[in-house]
Amino acid sequence: MTRRTRGSSRCLILTAALLLHGAAALAQQPVQGRSEAERIAAEAPAIGSEAGAGDDPQTSVAQPVFSARRSAEVTTSIQDLLGPAGDPGGFRAFLRRRGITFGLIYFAEALHTARGGLRRGTATLGLVDLDIDVDLGRLAGWTGASLHTTLYQIHGRGASRSYVGNLLTVSDIEALSASRLNEIWFEQSLFDGRLAVRIGQLATDTEYMVSQTGILFANGTFGWPAILATDVTGGGPVYPLAAPGVRVKVEPNANLSLQAGVYDGDPGGPDRFGREPDPQRRNRTGTRFPLSDPAFVIAEASYAYNIEPGARGQPGTVTLGGWYHFGRFNALAVDAQGRSLAEPASPGIGRRLRGDSGVYGLIDQTIYREPDDPNDGASVFLRASGSPGDRNLIDLYVDGGIAYRGLLPGRSDDTVGLAVGVARLSPAARRLDAAVAALAGLPRPRRSVEAVIEATYQVVLGPGLALQPTIQYVVKPGGGIANPRDPDGVRVRNATVFGLRATIRY
Repeated sequence: MTRRTRGSSRCLILTAALLLHGAAALAQQPVQGRSEAERIAAEAPAIGSEAGAGDDPQTSVAQPVFSARRSAEVTTSIQDLLGPAGDPGGFRAFLRRRGITFGLIYFAEALHTARGGLRRGTATLGLVDLDIDVDLGRLAGWTGASLHTTLYQIHGRGASRSYVGNLLTVSDIEALSASRLNEIWFEQSLFDGRLAVRIGQLATDTEYMVSQTGILFANGTFGWPAILATDVTGGGPVYPLAAPGVRVKVEPNANLSLQAGVYDGDPGGPDRFGREPDPQRRNRTGTRFPLSDPAFVIAEASYAYNIEPGARGQPGTVTLGGWYHFGRFNALAVDAQGRSLAEPASPGIGRRLRGDSGVYGLIDQTIYREPDDPNDGASVFLRASGSPGDRNLIDLYVDGGIAYRGLLPGRSDDTVGLAVGVARLSPAARRLDAAVAALAGLPRPRRSVEAVIEATYQVVLGPGLALQPTIQYVVKPGGGIANPRDPDGVRVRNATVFGLRATIRY
């Protein structure tokens, strides 16, 4: 273990210790005579509120209190624990009265690859997330106008890149170490909030293909799914990179929302000299603001049902969407003359194809609400997406899971969950593997699918404080690639990864 890794591990342990100390202090505070029934009665209804992830009405009763997803609505703050010390000099309250609010979140995690993958080892990672919002109505009298900025400081290294070698990234905060700008945008809301236009540096994973139940899980694929992260150029305008764009959202009524956006098609900017394929390295600070790449367009429609008070059925959301990229892409298996890329006579460059696209759908459904506490219960989610197999590494993706908030007595804010994600590698990629093996005359792995199973439990220690252990089992990392560390080219073994995440929000 390197000195840097040991230092990051100590940072994580110290953070966890501080969280536990804060939880112990909280537990020792008087409950002020409030019974469980009084606590439940004092809670505002969650279902139908505007606190749903993805900026839609909440329909998942199991939506967790904390999440590293940028789409999550997290309002709890450690400031409530600190009392007067939580806002020295009243500076935060002063800004809030003038329409300026900010939130600071620190995520620290350790992920240990116990077996399988590329090699065994522990990766530690930290993320500082600063969000600043300005209500221009309060500040300057500009009705319906607002500004937003997100800044990141990322440190450490990721488990998928260093130890597992898989496509379904084991952590949703995994990224290269950097201090970077993510989003900076202006939004104008019109017609009583029914129409909103947003322009600036935008991220799509804050609003599109969001599962309110799925935001509980640590694996990145349960947020922005692996099929989009792999197939869209540069992974798309998502964490940790955003891209210049315009988004229009229409909400005809409380149940229905329609949104569409057009963005620069490569958040890393063009690789002019062909020397740096990694978009995070091409745009190290998030301030490159590329505008010349072919456009990436995405649109979706979401319908939330049974969100009205007294509705007879359980609440849920159904979403349908699609995307299109106007760039040119290389075929995976054949060159411009129709020859297999594996043939010695082939230049090894795929036939150029115009455009790329995909469709997706998801369902978030509450299946049970506790009769005595309607803000606790179980929800499930199911998502599926497909893309053309001739130019995309992944052509079909499915995930789903179940979560329960408040399962254990006296732990109303805790959430437990189990999820599964499966990505199928396209027929073109499989044909290329078979052709390479046949020409080489040697046995070698052929890619097929990659899957992940994750179990997690989020423990809310107090306002603004949480710990979340996870266990992930990765099946066929990389779709079943050969291990570059093995001299015989044996397939990368299935991996077991244990994780612990600590969260502090101010």
